[in-house]
Amino acid sequence: MPTITAIEPSRRREGRFELLVDGKAHSTVSIDIIERLGLRVGAELHGGTEALERETTLLATYDRAMRMLAFRARAATELRRALIRKGEVPEFVDAAIDRLTRAGFLDDGAFARQFASARAAGGRASRRRIQQELSRRGVARDTADDAIAEVYAEDAVDEAMVAVEAARRKSRSMQALDPAVRTRRLYAFLARRGYGADEIRQAMAAVAGDAAKLDAAD
Repeated sequence: MPTITAIEPSRRREGRFELLVDGKAHSTVSIDIIERLGLRVGAELHGGTEALERETTLLATYDRAMRMLAFRARAATELRRALIRKGEVPEFVDAAIDRLTRAGFLDDGAFARQFASARAAGGRASRRRIQQELSRRGVARDTADDAIAEVYAEDAVDEAMVAVEAARRKSRSMQALDPAVRTRRLYAFLARRGYGADEIRQAMAAVAGDAAKLDAAD
């Protein structure tokens, strides 16, 4: 019968332990698994290692999810998709997502607010574009809308003026281009950021006005 021959602190992962069965490396476990399954050196694994393997696979999925969140914030659905793409078992992914959510490590509302604030800053994306990007990440429409509204209210974002400032910055980087080419590229630039036709026209009119003032000054 399989017998636990050693339980040693992991050298690679803090808070984890390496389990040796019959003298061979078997799996990485947490203190919770050790206590819950009653693991100890010399204990025999009655019924084989199936229950232990399930627990350690669940733990490995959870640890991978934590590493991905440490790299960058994600929405719950976005994280789920990424884990499954990497070959994790959907059942274990769902368990990890649930655990992370209950622990407060996953919060779509907080993620959406952080994302919206970063994207709205400096006119990097319009309200509509931000909503689309959050939707692609699996954030529910009402959660995204609430987050965007909160960010725009807190930061006093005037989307029309943000579009104007973005257009002005972009226009300054294209001064060497032919005016017709510059106009075409500026329109495409604003459209890619999700601004509507009215906002684009207003922004381009402001840029044209700036150019006219410079010409008059010359």
